Amino acid sequence: MSTGVVLPYWLDRPDGEAVEIAVEADRLGFGTVWVGEMATFDAFALATAIGLRTKDIRLRVGPLAAGVRGPVALALGVSSVVALTGRQVDLALGASSPAIVAGWHDRPWAGAAPRMREAVRAVRSLLGGERLSVDGAHVRSHGFRLREPVPGAEVSVAAFGPAMLRVAAEEADEVVLNLVTPEQVARVREVVDGHAAKAGRAAPRLAVWVTAAVDPGPNALRQVSEQLALYLRAPGYAEMFTELGHGTLVAQAKAGVPRRELAVPRALLDAVCALGSAAAVRERIAEYHRAGADHVGVAPSTADDPAGRRVLAAVG
Repeated sequence: MSTGVVLPYWLDRPDGEAVEIAVEADRLGFGTVWVGEMATFDAFALATAIGLRTKDIRLRVGPLAAGVRGPVALALGVSSVVALTGRQVDLALGASSPAIVAGWHDRPWAGAAPRMREAVRAVRSLLGGERLSVDGAHVRSHGFRLREPVPGAEVSVAAFGPAMLRVAAEEADEVVLNLVTPEQVARVREVVDGHAAKAGRAAPRLAVWVTAAVDPGPNALRQVSEQLALYLRAPGYAEMFTELGHGTLVAQAKAGVPRRELAVPRALLDAVCALGSAAAVRERIAEYHRAGADHVGVAPSTADDPAGRRVLAAVG
């Protein structure tokens, strides 16, 4: 079991804080930092900057939307970061959301699960040094081969719904969950293990992202609430929050209520985050490990804790 750090990309904080968080995580000896992508930096560019500013930490880029970059762009990005930083680099892929895939990037949203399966297989081939030749329903590419393969790079898949969980269990090195309860982790662990066994392969690891704040005050709670509100309408998340008893809140979000006006209850934050004293945060992370998570990625609140230093020191 391991604990890593997730760059949280808080909308109310300076963009450059992402690098500061990674540097602090490296200083404290964390083994992995997750470098995702929102509305600030290109993930591969940010991962390169972090690799040049840190000493040992492993870079896990993503989850990136599998429907936005093709396998060639994804593999080239991983290979570039490795070559420029000399660091170990892994790749995580996810479906993302219609707003990002179709709205921001003008890419088709339909067929997320079969597209993921084809993307993972194609990226694996490229990272392993093969010349790509695929004619899938969603991925079609011919002739490219990396000059600098990365055969040791792992591929993770962020999953929620039944179809994507099956793809992740059958194809990925690791399944990634975000904003879930320990009880949901236990259920997913069972589902993933079952799918993997039927496919005749070892079950992939299970990673969980957990937002954390030590002794959170009003600013930290507001920061976490507004960020969680972004997920209330997203496929998979909406159903999960409804299952937790917050269907009215989900309906309000889907009806267009601005995220800052959505009254996210503390009970929902406590259900899917690690909030409280340093000891309580450590115990909460341990709950996720006991539920079946092989890896917990801590996303630190920084509203009252620049670069998440108190949170990272508490769990590092």
